[in-house]
Amino acid sequence: MAGGSRAAAGGTDAAAKAARRLAAVGVEFVALAVVDTAGVTLVKCVPLHRFEEAVRFGIGLSPVFTVFLVDDSITSSPHIGGPTGDTRLMPDPAATMPLAASPGWALAPVDQRDQEGEPYPGCARTFARSVLERLARFGLELRGAYEMEFFLGHRTWGAREAEPEPAHPGPAYGAIALVEVEPFATALIRTLEEQGTGVMQFHPEYSTGQLELSVPHGAGIAVADTNLVVRHTIRAVARSQGLAASFAPVVFPGLVGNGAHLHLSLWNRRGRNVFNGGRGPEGMTREAEAFTAGVLDALPALTAVTAPSVASYQRLQPHRWSGPWAVWGRENREAALRFVTGMVGSRPGAANLEVKSMDAAANPYLALGAIVAAGIDGLERELSLPEPVLDDPASIPATRRRALGIRQLPSSLSAAVRELERSRVVADAMGDVLFGAFLATRRGEVDAFEGKDPDTVVRAHRWRY
Repeated sequence: MAGGSRAAAGGTDAAAKAARRLAAVGVEFVALAVVDTAGVTLVKCVPLHRFEEAVRFGIGLSPVFTVFLVDDSITSSPHIGGPTGDTRLMPDPAATMPLAASPGWALAPVDQRDQEGEPYPGCARTFARSVLERLARFGLELRGAYEMEFFLGHRTWGAREAEPEPAHPGPAYGAIALVEVEPFATALIRTLEEQGTGVMQFHPEYSTGQLELSVPHGAGIAVADTNLVVRHTIRAVARSQGLAASFAPVVFPGLVGNGAHLHLSLWNRRGRNVFNGGRGPEGMTREAEAFTAGVLDALPALTAVTAPSVASYQRLQPHRWSGPWAVWGRENREAALRFVTGMVGSRPGAANLEVKSMDAAANPYLALGAIVAAGIDGLERELSLPEPVLDDPASIPATRRRALGIRQLPSSLSAAVRELERSRVVADAMGDVLFGAFLATRRGEVDAFEGKDPDTVVRAHRWRY
């Protein structure tokens, strides 16, 4: 009891300190943000004077949101469904971020607990943290960031919404495209720098109206927390410019879609990046190789987590640099796992693994947790990597691909779900409640959208992410 009292006092002190910090920069309201199993970010908001109370006792949210589909319809799982029950959204004071593009507002990532104060087993953030704690027992800390691609344009409203007008028509990566979006780019970069998120790079991307943003790497759960802040900031800056942003996997049928690639590295207790300086493939240490091999081995099943919408499979196709092949290779942008060594001289800090077969329909906490769980499986089994693939797998004759063991990732959500059902790695890591809810939402979205024409699928998802 005394230990619990000390923990409660510590949480109260942290909340009071955070409230003072937020008030000092003009925050009046806090949006408590949680990402549901469909990958949609939900919020409940409190005035700042209620923030400390929210940290202590949470804000109520029905468990049924754990089985919401992307279109706001509701399914059920063996453990969750119906109108009864409650979870408490518990804001993390240390992770609460003032939003420079939304004056007076801050965003707080939350953990979900039950009314007895115990962790809610359907909480994605709690799942991710628990897996990261398992990784820490190997003496390793994950550092990384999500690299975000998004569409920017003008959105119109009506009974049947018109196609959005892109903010730039190209050319891909072009200076002309930058000029078209320059006021937005200026405001976005200034805002992210001002609020402390930072920017690594920004540029026009390949597809119509598409842009890309990279932010500095964080450690542990902050990788996913920052993703929520980045997306909210991009949307708010777009709004200030009379524009709208979409992170949907595909915005226009037939065109290249938006990815949300995860870059990650592992650092040991000596402060060394284990993806560099070893004797393994491309300078990996044995730990880095085993972790990467575990992710590679689980990729077909992981695809249901990293590309979890029906729309995702319009993007996850060969020749679109979306990582549709279950292979790894140095700087191979068609491989699901691209190994990045970095420039000579920078490699001790820069070497990292990029998971490319991912889009922003993925819940960033579930994706992070599932990927790390697969990597831990590789560490536990001391797996080794196969030979890297350094060519576009689609350019290799099919018979040769089969001989080399090169496999394409699932080409539909239903196929990805079947792979997930056969895998114990993710199921065991998530636990029965969360895994059951995740499967239920995926199956519900297969039933709702798979088999419909591409335009219908794109319209249903375009403004949900």
